Amino acid sequence: MAKQYDLVVIGAGTAAMVAAMRVRAAGWQVAVIDFRPLGGTCALRGCDPKKMLIAGASAIDHVQRMRGNGVVGDAHIDWEKLMAFKRSFTDPVPEKNAQRYTDKGIDTYHGRARLTGRNSLEVDGEALDSKYILLASGAEPVKLNIPGEEYLIDNEGFLALESLPRRIVLVGGGYIAAEFSHIAARAGANVTILQRGDRMLKGFDADLVAWLMEKFQALGIDVRTKTSVEAVEKIGANYRVHASTNGRKVTIDADLVVHAGGRSPDLESLNLVAAGVTTKNGKLELNDYLQSISNPAIYAAGDVAQKGPPLTPVSSHDAKVVAENLLKGNHQRPDYRGVPSVAFTIPPIARVGLLEQEARAQGLKFRIQSEKASTWFTARQSAEPVYGFKVLVEETTERVLGAHLVGPNADEVINLFALAIRHELTAQNLKSTIFAYPTGASDIGYML
Repeated sequence: MAKQYDLVVIGAGTAAMVAAMRVRAAGWQVAVIDFRPLGGTCALRGCDPKKMLIAGASAIDHVQRMRGNGVVGDAHIDWEKLMAFKRSFTDPVPEKNAQRYTDKGIDTYHGRARLTGRNSLEVDGEALDSKYILLASGAEPVKLNIPGEEYLIDNEGFLALESLPRRIVLVGGGYIAAEFSHIAARAGANVTILQRGDRMLKGFDADLVAWLMEKFQALGIDVRTKTSVEAVEKIGANYRVHASTNGRKVTIDADLVVHAGGRSPDLESLNLVAAGVTTKNGKLELNDYLQSISNPAIYAAGDVAQKGPPLTPVSSHDAKVVAENLLKGNHQRPDYRGVPSVAFTIPPIARVGLLEQEARAQGLKFRIQSEKASTWFTARQSAEPVYGFKVLVEETTERVLGAHLVGPNADEVINLFALAIRHELTAQNLKSTIFAYPTGASDIGYML
């Protein structure tokens, strides 16, 4: 006989934890299922372990920038010890999460969940019935559909490397390629990025990306745009990447090839058809309440829902919305205004709100404040020449429409612009705020 629940969550990342805890607190019987260790992508295979490695790379970068400015001596990354530092955070996560679920009376199952009906599923042959099911299974690397694809490692594999190969090729030009290349290059690897598009980091302002590319060049990272990877060949213990650039065939030899070509919802193994859950163009068909339009027992949150940007704070936000709608009936819609996004290169690049071309496409009238601010104090005191901004302010209302930053503190300062956009603060509201000085935030008034 199938075990009965009020809510079963497929996935064990941020969205799962938030939704399960909130619904359980209301007295519902809840279960969480994942075939991987409890914790999800961000805590175990993405944001957090990546930032642990960036801590080491940032320290090296700072020392190198300050060499000749009062800092002497050599510093380098010991990859094995840096990975141990990363594991000091990640290794305890699954057990801590398991204990949190146990303490709250939430059942956990380890295995692949497969839907078997509109309100039923199974995991490793065990049948479960549930009034509601929340899909929070996250995302997986997209299929590249090239010969030799099986030789590539993904973000999870890179973040688990016990030693760092000397020659690394990254296939793709988004967040993963940008961030991992900065880590690997500062740890001593020779890095090549093969990007099919005409530039990296397409989701960020083109002018600021161009300024950031100066740092890629200074690090010796070989960025090849308009380059399509056609095959990966294994030669002994190494690899040969076959690609084409404007019709010209090229090959690159590597000790490691990393999949950095993007991610898509992890839907394939769920057996959505059995539950009557429809998709369109590879996306779940959801209503405004994050509920399946074809099966009201099914909700989705986070990367698998694809309603908001694929970011951890969005997963948490979606989960809160779903929990509210489960407990009180559909009444709350997700609100993705002012969600900031950061690529943790060194220095970081960040954005929130509209890109310049998006604002123009909407017919908005706005002014732009933009400057490469390498001579400002924030850049000078950190010996970082890559520093700049672009801010869009609506002419009639003085609302901040978009903010784009690159350089020291960009990952923190962007949050103040996010606050302004989400709560419709004006440029004058920000300019009249007294910020601590000298800090990255104290530059905001001059950016407006």
